[in-house]
Amino acid sequence: MVAQMSDATNAHEVIGAAFRAMNTAIADRLAARLPRWADAFPYVNGGLFSGSLDVPRFSRIARSYLLHIGSLDWKKINPDIFGSMIQAVAEDEERGALGMHYTSVPNILKVLNPLFLDDLRERLAEAGDNPRKLLNLRNRMARIRVFDPACGSGNFLVIAYKEMRAVEAEINRRRGEPERKTEIPLTNFRGIEVRDFPAEIARLALIIAEYQCDVLYRGQKEALRDFLPLDAENWITCGNALRLDWLSICPPTGAGVKHHADDLFHTPLDQAQIDFENEGGETYICGNPPYLGRKYQSPEQKAELKAVFAGRCKDTLSLDYVSGWFMKATDFMSATVADATFVATNSICQGIQVSSLWPMIFSQAVSLSFAYQSFKWANLASYNAGVTVSIIGLTKRKGDARRIFSLEQDGTTTVRETQNINAYLVSAADVFVSPRIKVPDDRTPMQFGNHPYYANGLMLRYDEARELILKDARALKFIRPLYGSKEFISGVPRACLWITQGTVEQASQITEILRRLDAVKSARLEKDSDAQAQKLATTPYRFRDQYDARSGLLVVPIVSSENRPYLPVGLVEPRAVVHNKAFALYDAPLWNMALIASKLHIAWIGVVCGRLEMRFSYSNTLGWNTFPVPTLTEKNKADLTCCAENIMLARESYFPKTIADLYDPNDMPDDLREAHERNDEVLERIYIGRRFRNDSERLEKLFELYTKNAGCKPKGSDRGC
Repeated sequence: MVAQMSDATNAHEVIGAAFRAMNTAIADRLAARLPRWADAFPYVNGGLFSGSLDVPRFSRIARSYLLHIGSLDWKKINPDIFGSMIQAVAEDEERGALGMHYTSVPNILKVLNPLFLDDLRERLAEAGDNPRKLLNLRNRMARIRVFDPACGSGNFLVIAYKEMRAVEAEINRRRGEPERKTEIPLTNFRGIEVRDFPAEIARLALIIAEYQCDVLYRGQKEALRDFLPLDAENWITCGNALRLDWLSICPPTGAGVKHHADDLFHTPLDQAQIDFENEGGETYICGNPPYLGRKYQSPEQKAELKAVFAGRCKDTLSLDYVSGWFMKATDFMSATVADATFVATNSICQGIQVSSLWPMIFSQAVSLSFAYQSFKWANLASYNAGVTVSIIGLTKRKGDARRIFSLEQDGTTTVRETQNINAYLVSAADVFVSPRIKVPDDRTPMQFGNHPYYANGLMLRYDEARELILKDARALKFIRPLYGSKEFISGVPRACLWITQGTVEQASQITEILRRLDAVKSARLEKDSDAQAQKLATTPYRFRDQYDARSGLLVVPIVSSENRPYLPVGLVEPRAVVHNKAFALYDAPLWNMALIASKLHIAWIGVVCGRLEMRFSYSNTLGWNTFPVPTLTEKNKADLTCCAENIMLARESYFPKTIADLYDPNDMPDDLREAHERNDEVLERIYIGRRFRNDSERLEKLFELYTKNAGCKPKGSDRGC
């Protein structure tokens, strides 16, 4: 119609008339004074063309694009495309503010299949051709509710609906009723979405999915007969999911829908409140809520988390925004029978967030039913979310086997059944690893390097250090190499002035050094509200800390790439200085290095310390001090010392290559890799008498030892420390 009735000057008028026609009942067309050609358009209703119908003007090129896409066959369009469309048109700033991460169909099925679709298919297989069992399964599906409290454009709901219709169609085929009308109501697929447009798109996507399924399973004629006009009722709620009472939107069986929010400003107004047709049915909560770490949350979002956790957690600042959905789902599950599964940042199952969030969830008799361990996100949109996620299922059911899914590097998925999945997504007891101030055995303490505390004047680039020595050779005595994480990994240290109380008078005789000491004093005095800075202004010649080594100095970077097969750790010259951007072990026996450079240790750090994106974020109190180590004999220590020496010798043979060069996963020298493999074999035989098969087995053993060494006592039935 656009091609026939318009040109580049009036395409917007033709489209506007078509929109008005589709929003006007046939009986009212004459009074609406629509063009006669517009009568060819059906009455659509459903609110899709209500409200403002202003259409932008089309240029000649824009009109040609419109005609081209209009010539395509849209009958088989996947409603999943709407999610990509919404993400594509959203501004980058809005995507970030809302934590938007559109989910592709394969990733949606990672959520829905183990949540409930796999069970439906298993029941279908068990039913065979038994008419009674098939009928019972069909009746069960008609009462299932699927609820996405962060539904966006409705992709989870659409895919759930289409997959359930496929099972229902097979039931009807086996019962000899292939053209039977569906008994799965769209209104059993509920959602909450904070923005108006995607909420409307979600309902439209479900309507399109219903039509497509009717065409596929009942035929074009039957589908068209029931399709138009659309029902104007909207069962997708537009509102803030963390402010709304989920039970008022998706109520327990027998209760009517009546929306409630925690204040009037967030209560959905003038929205249909449609009851469910699912007496005695099941409820499955699912979705991909916004993530947003604490640094990226707005004041309003922080307030929302505080309200969700009120009376349960005083400090919500460490929690990602997505944790609010887990807590709301847990509250929902306490009031009615339901299971829940969300896509979430893997950070809620790592580091300090574990002990902040999960005890509150476990305290309500909720446990993990299945989990996908950390994997990098990918989707069909041009703007792919650069995040690492986990998929976490919650249940109150007892006795069922739990499943851990792992995505391997070759793209395959492995699954393992277990009796329990803890909050770190490991097959182990529900323990929570807490920071320890001291190491529990004869390992060397690991501590932050020396904090300069506004002593930038004491730190120099190497060219500045050379220039200082050229001006006055006496300065050489006071200059040492300075290492942080970056300097150690790159092999390019900076320099610093290292002056003690006994040498400060001598150092002050050098003009440039004295100038730098004066600058440090001034910088510290400027911090007039910082009592420690004021005190340190009297000793401007030194860092706040003055730790140095006598015989050996091990450096451990705080943050390092996840792409390296081992954590970077190594020896630097004893006279070097480590600043507060790295950890140091002073005069440590080399068997300590063998522990840190092992696959066992990197596996522990990955789940216990947390990560920045996927990069390892090391903690001495949470990673090193808690790392479970069996009692080591002198022979064990000697063997591990030899392994550490072999690693260093292999590195040394490639001088001047750096840690960054040598541990490139695609270019790691064979002899260095063999030295690490030998180290892993020696260490792992100390633990279990053989090599571990994979990281899952390593973590299970480590958590077993941690539970034993920490003296944890189960709380209730197999609950944690």
